[in-house]
Amino acid sequence: QVQLVESGGGSVQAGGSLRLSCAASGRTFSSYAMGWFRQAPGKEREFVARINWSIGVTYYENSVRGRFTISGDGAKNTVYLQMNSLKPEDTAVYYCAADLTRGGSIDYPGAYDYWGQGTQVTVSS
Repeated sequence: QVQLVESGGGSVQAGGSLRLSCAASGRTFSSYAMGWFRQAPGKEREFVARINWSIGVTYYENSVRGRFTISGDGAKNTVYLQMNSLKPEDTAVYYCAADLTRGGSIDYPGAYDYWGQGTQVTVSS
């Protein structure tokens, strides 16, 4: 059994920073990429960022590009999300996810095989 466990969420004021972490445990697996999604109340889960381990390429949703940075260690299936200049609209539950097979569009939740339980990020104005 594989578990992805996020940590680092919390409450900050607008303009502040948070760093999310996600670590895998349980059965050993090899991921092609890992990413972060978020889901605000009443909204669908949306793509935030992704890192492809083999070529080191990163992708970002437009509204977070320049403010968020994804990084990690593919060998350990560990991924981080540094979030700076946070805005109230960044408030959501943030989920990490692992893509084992490069099986679909990078911003499509169904393309990811394993998910964490989520960590709450709240940004106040």
